[in-house]
Amino acid sequence: MFSGLNKFIKYILPKRLFYRALIIVAAPTIILQIIITVVFYDSIWIKANKNITRSLVSQLKAIEEVYQNDKKNLDFFTDSYKNNFNFEIGINQEAFPNNSGERKFSPMDRSLRRELKSVFGNNNYWFDTSKFKNAVEIKIKSGTDVIEFLVPKEMVSASSVRLFLLWTTLPSLVLIIIALIFLKNQTKPLVKLAKAAERFGKGDYVNDFRASGSQEIRKAAFEFDRMAKRINRHLNQRAEMLSGISHDLRTPLTRLKLQLAMLKQKDVSDKMSEDIKEMEKMLNDYLQFAKTQSQENTSKINLNNLINSIKSSFNNNKITFNNNNDLIEMTGRPVALKRSFENIIQNGLTYGDKVDIDVQKGNKRVFITIEDDGPGIPEDQHKNVFKPFFRLDKSRSLNQSGVGLGLAIVEDIINSHGGNIQLGKSKYNGLQVKVSLPF
Repeated sequence: MFSGLNKFIKYILPKRLFYRALIIVAAPTIILQIIITVVFYDSIWIKANKNITRSLVSQLKAIEEVYQNDKKNLDFFTDSYKNNFNFEIGINQEAFPNNSGERKFSPMDRSLRRELKSVFGNNNYWFDTSKFKNAVEIKIKSGTDVIEFLVPKEMVSASSVRLFLLWTTLPSLVLIIIALIFLKNQTKPLVKLAKAAERFGKGDYVNDFRASGSQEIRKAAFEFDRMAKRINRHLNQRAEMLSGISHDLRTPLTRLKLQLAMLKQKDVSDKMSEDIKEMEKMLNDYLQFAKTQSQENTSKINLNNLINSIKSSFNNNKITFNNNNDLIEMTGRPVALKRSFENIIQNGLTYGDKVDIDVQKGNKRVFITIEDDGPGIPEDQHKNVFKPFFRLDKSRSLNQSGVGLGLAIVEDIINSHGGNIQLGKSKYNGLQVKVSLPF
């Protein structure tokens, strides 16, 4: 039972820190104001209204009795009440109204009805509290006559309730607004830190981040900045090291190619040339894998234009691109994304006769589906082909002349953009690669 209640409370509570902190600050203030208002309304305002209304009805009863006993001095009596109590009194023989003018949900009307009913009985009174702004109209049946009263509204209800409500609600609103300002300033550094971490996780180098906020948040931001710089330094050192290795290895490979060209034994020369080409391809794959986190700035990318440029660069009629002409823009690293799509399309062209590209726009995500009619990949090997240096040597080898880094590079780039990649069976019984990216 308590577990279900706890889940329900977590479900209805806001997920963001700003709104949770606002509830912590505002909820006690609001509850306190509600309690004070209820206590005032129940113990003070209602009782005060009851006493005021009872006093007024007693005066109306006294006027009615005096009128029944002494009708000669009526003018003096009405003038006296008008001068001293601001009463307007009129007597006529008009038909008594059948429909009551009272409001059902008004505390003032309920209190007045209760007192008039207890003193004059049913069907002997009528009143309307909404007809006039500052007065209440009351009619009393006295024999064949109808006595009409027009009394000030403050003699029926305490006029200080509006002032009380103003002073109870206005300070609360001011306090909540002040809390909103302070909470916004306190949560803003956390939001900045989260956005910086998100950008860094997607491969964007965060160089313009500045710590701000409270001491604890500044400490977390400072440590994040130090961590990001260490990781950047490590990546740069790795790229520089591999660049140096590439330079050192390509020099002797070039000399070997020149020496092979001078050999008279062409069969030996051709075999060794193929080995050297494979070594160069392996070396390029190593460098490409190491540079997937290269220092490339993020920018706005038109995905349709990017895929169209890739299709044009292949200049191959085997590639078909289907889209709904929707404008799809996202933030990312265009060179890295282009490299990942090129790897997938190149694999499809290598092992199939046609490649079909489809782009669909979803709710804050875009889905790129690339399908070919090649031999495909067994379902039990879908996870393994994303592992670095894994080579599939059965029905399909994703990188025959390489070292098995093609899809590892693709997955690393897609994941660094906050997306995901899945493999499946295409409609041509080949391989389907489905990429999902946020925008």
